[in-house]
Order: sequence, then C-alpha cells, then structure tokens
Amino acid sequence: MSPLPAPVQALLVVDVQSAFVAGGNPVPDAPRLLDRVADLVRRARAGGALVVHLQNDGPAGESDEPHTPGWELHLPVLSGPMETVIRKTEDDGFEDTTLEDELTAAGVGAVAVCGVMSEMCVLATARRALELDYRVVLPHDAHATYDIPAAPDISDVVPAAVASRVAEWALGDEVEVVARAEDVGFTAPDASSTAASPTAVSTGSADKGTV
Repeated sequence: MSPLPAPVQALLVVDVQSAFVAGGNPVPDAPRLLDRVADLVRRARAGGALVVHLQNDGPAGESDEPHTPGWELHLPVLSGPMETVIRKTEDDGFEDTTLEDELTAAGVGAVAVCGVMSEMCVLATARRALELDYRVVLPHDAHATYDIPAAPDISDVVPAAVASRVAEWALGDEVEVVARAEDVGFTAPDASSTAASPTAVSTGSADKGTV
C-alpha cells in the first residue's frame, strides 16, 4: 500500500461550475465527483487550509459565459479569510490572476487540486503549480472530464476515465497522484511565514453559505 501524502495547506477547486456538473450536459459520474470535491472542501475548512474556488469566465455564447446559470459555482462558498473565489479566463488558474499572490500571502507550500476538466484546466493549473515549486497532490477520484469524441482516421472515442488518467500521467513524477480524495490531509498554513492573509472574494451568486 502506498503511503499517504503529507497534508497540504490549500485546496484548489477548479471550475466546479453548474455547466459542467449539473443540468443537461454534466461530466460522466458527476454526482460522485461532487461528493468527493465537497468532502475535500469540508475537510480543508476543518483543517484550517486555504480553499480557492477557481471560476472560469467562458466566451459569449458558451455554457460558462459569465453571469449565466452554467457559470455559477455549483458548491457553496464560505466567505472568510481562508476561502476565496478567483475568476479566470485561461486554463491555467495562475495566468493573469491573483492565485499565486493568495497562496504566497497565506504561506502555502503544498496544494491539492481537484475539479474539471482533467486534461485542460486541472492539468494546466497543476502543472503551473509544480513549475512554481509548490508540492502538488492530485486525488484521482476528484477530477473529471468528458469523453473525447472520435476523430476520423485518428481515433475512436476516448473514454473520459482514460483522458483523466492520461492527464495525470502527463504531469510526470513530481505530482503526487493518490487514488482516493479521502486520503488527502489538510493543515493550516504557517501563519508566521507571512504578515498578510488572503481576502475572500465573492463573485456572482457564489457566496451561498456553507457545505
């Protein structure tokens, strides 16, 4: 049995928005994904870790266009100094956002990443975190994507589960992939390493109470 990873000080919840996990076109097995992500959020809060909800601003006409029902964060956000919403327009949650500043201000050195889509925003955000020298834990059962459609003369349909596993593999041996979200532990950041704390941001109707 593989040893459990050391606790992390932050949880990055990537694009868990209604367009992707509810309604008419959710990712496969969305209820299971939401159960795992909600449990991670609950335990991160209980452990005093920083919780960052990344929210993608899609182009006009897309299912995650800002201020449309599909754009809304599907899980409740608890406003406070250790939980924040960061909007983004790129796959990489660090690009042109305050994410790195928030993590630095809180004294975070290790993060867990969960959400959607495995081979796009989850992969890009986890990769940038590794490049920035964060320790990154990726729970296998807490990220998801869609089936990749068949392409003539290229491939048949690639099942979503395969795409998610390939995304993990593409991150190389620096990422810590764990089989179960329940095996991810959380701890509070080292407050002595910083004089500032992140400020919670509420966008749209994301601030809906507590899990």
